[in-house]
Amino acid sequence: MIEHAVLETSRLLLRPLALSDTLAIQKTAGAREIADTMISLPHPYPAGGAERYVALQQAERDTGRSVTFTIKQKAEEEFCGLVEVRDIDRTHSQGELSFWLAVEAWGHGYMSEVVQAVVQYGFENLDLNRLYAYHMLRNPASGRVLEKNGFKQEGLLRQRVRKWGQFEDVLLWATLRQEWQDELDK
Repeated sequence: MIEHAVLETSRLLLRPLALSDTLAIQKTAGAREIADTMISLPHPYPAGGAERYVALQQAERDTGRSVTFTIKQKAEEEFCGLVEVRDIDRTHSQGELSFWLAVEAWGHGYMSEVVQAVVQYGFENLDLNRLYAYHMLRNPASGRVLEKNGFKQEGLLRQRVRKWGQFEDVLLWATLRQEWQDELDK
């Protein structure tokens, strides 16, 4: 089981996902613009999808395979997205970083703050050695967030996913604990 933690950035609060988040998730994840850039987010977002998602994420946290944070703006206490470290593999000390923001939160640099905090949490609290992330090639904004936070592009996965009837190329990025530590020591 992964312990509950609250992370803070200068403008944001990242707290453990809770059942009380379902209404905000259901409303926000229903935006076509969000689903368009997410590999596994459906559109339209199905009724009851948020409840199923929260229940699944809580079960995954209880088994130590995932941790999900709700992203909120400190000033307005507004829900603005989710970030998770999932598919945690203790044998190989790695996990996948996944994230999305509400459309109205785009372009403010929030996700860079979030990723920085979650990378630190992944290495210091989850004791991971490697964090990796995927994004569709046509979503370069996610790549910029990852690169800004020390991730290095490891490869192009050609036609890895099918999104709305079209095969999409996906980029794989990763960062290692030692690389992260070296940056802190500079």
